[in-house]
Amino acid sequence: MRPDFILKNVMVYQTFRQCFEKRDVAVAGEKFYCVSPAISYPGVREIDGKGRYMLPGLVDIHMHIESSMTYPGEFSRITLPYGVTTVVADAHEMANVFGMDGIRAFMAQKTKQDIFWAIPSSVPATNEKLETAGAALGVKEISEMASLDGVLCLGEIMNYKDLSAEGESRTRALIDVCRKAGKNLRIEGHCPGLTGTDLNRFIYEGVDADHTQQTPQSVMEKTELGMFLELQFKSLTPEVVKTVCDNELYENVALVTDDTMADKLLTGHLNKIIETAVKAGMPMEKAIYCATWTPSRRMHLDDRGMIAPGKIADFMLLDSLDGIDPVVVYKKGECVYCRADEACGAAKGRKAQEACAVAAGCGAEAAKMQAAGISEVRADKSGQAAAPVAAACSFPDSFYRTINCRPAEISDFVLKAEEPDAKWAEVNVMKIGTFGTATTPVKRRVEVKDGVLDWKSAGLTLAVVFERYGKNGNVGYGLVEGALTKPGAVATTWSHDSHNLFVLGTDENDMKLAQRRVLELQGAYVVFAGGKSLAEARLTIGGIVSDQPIEVLGQELKEVRAAMEGLGYVNNNVIMSMSTLCLPVSPKLKLTDHGLLTVPGQEHVPLVEKYGK
Repeated sequence: MRPDFILKNVMVYQTFRQCFEKRDVAVAGEKFYCVSPAISYPGVREIDGKGRYMLPGLVDIHMHIESSMTYPGEFSRITLPYGVTTVVADAHEMANVFGMDGIRAFMAQKTKQDIFWAIPSSVPATNEKLETAGAALGVKEISEMASLDGVLCLGEIMNYKDLSAEGESRTRALIDVCRKAGKNLRIEGHCPGLTGTDLNRFIYEGVDADHTQQTPQSVMEKTELGMFLELQFKSLTPEVVKTVCDNELYENVALVTDDTMADKLLTGHLNKIIETAVKAGMPMEKAIYCATWTPSRRMHLDDRGMIAPGKIADFMLLDSLDGIDPVVVYKKGECVYCRADEACGAAKGRKAQEACAVAAGCGAEAAKMQAAGISEVRADKSGQAAAPVAAACSFPDSFYRTINCRPAEISDFVLKAEEPDAKWAEVNVMKIGTFGTATTPVKRRVEVKDGVLDWKSAGLTLAVVFERYGKNGNVGYGLVEGALTKPGAVATTWSHDSHNLFVLGTDENDMKLAQRRVLELQGAYVVFAGGKSLAEARLTIGGIVSDQPIEVLGQELKEVRAAMEGLGYVNNNVIMSMSTLCLPVSPKLKLTDHGLLTVPGQEHVPLVEKYGK
């Protein structure tokens, strides 16, 4: 057997020693053939690697494609040029809206990127008594998914209360199904704030990984109890990274993205998480290890994650280790991206060759928009890239008409006091922070005027959830501290995980208009102020996904983000902060169409604690 080409003069990443050494690398078909200080085969094409750094393709084992508000083909198109060659996607957002039909629609799409799948374990995240979702997945559906090719794990177990319940437990039944599937499926977890005996019980039931926000204390406790940690952006603080490095916990850690929105995806994906870890104090060679080999090993993907004979030839070349900015990216031995000023020299197949020609002749912008036959890139006579063309997608017409609730009225945003003669009311409030998605439960006193709670004078923001599936017409109410400080409103159907129609605002008319605009668009993120639309991002597939090119969607989201910040919302990710106010498995007080809930206790909390005169 002869290789197809030899990459000469490259600094190859040595996985088990976490260092770089000069090597030649031969590729045959989809796999690495030989890695040696010197390789020569008569008549085999040789490519000068120019002393560049050669890394395995990046592997992201905890992420949600829908968090980019797009679909697999478009996600693959934009992330392959970042060197992300393999992902494990948990489509629990699609599942919450469409059930198994949504999962099948995602899994059916063909991509250059390898997309494996997690079984959504929490659809809904809690139960029908606490929130209304579009669908529910039980033992039958989980068993069906467990038998499918490409399924590697049971996705994040969120419902600790059900997991630890006495007697019958839906969550334990799902875990049992996966254990009996005969595929050694991993059991992934979501356990923010769990500690002590609660954490021990969580792990005892078989959940041995966690991707939620960590502290130095939680890192040590969880790793000592055998948990595998998947560190996303909000966990990569200098304190957490120091804990990992000082205790050499690299074997027990992977870097993941979890959620990356479209506007952020235009600048990077898992490559940026590596850079974040390095800035926080992790050596680059260790960060690469935690984004290639440890995630591959966790998911039993033993055929990738390193540059070695017989492994899948997923790799990238870098000019330097100052960041992860690929010059060239290969997927299964085929060039899928090459920087505008760099001809890769090893493109296989007409489509890949055309893509490389585009990359070499149409400017950097065009190069970043293409990924070897997945997307179409056009250039005008000036050499500038034309408008981006999204990757092909196909969804049933029914996926575009899914928001089924009544248009709001001004009266929907007026909180009438149950005791109209009261002078004040003590209310339970969700206090948001400037970083992350957790809320702090606080009690605040608001005046009662003319039988109405005067939440505005208390500096609060009104939160309202409209059930959008046409099942019960529920409307849930909450109050938020630290959200909007100026008159206006934000509305969306991208509200985790049930994705009901959520409105947040400080002006009743703007709230009405925002709700109606989302309803008109059949899914969106919109911002209103002064009776006018300030920004909107259209999410017409199930109210959570766009079929637009991500460049277009990203610009829309950027404008939404700026408009929200202009209304006074302060958080490192205002969109995720707002959207997770409806996530009843994220600490500590959240809102659904059934009202306020404690997390993880999952107990109802009244909006008004008491009235006073």
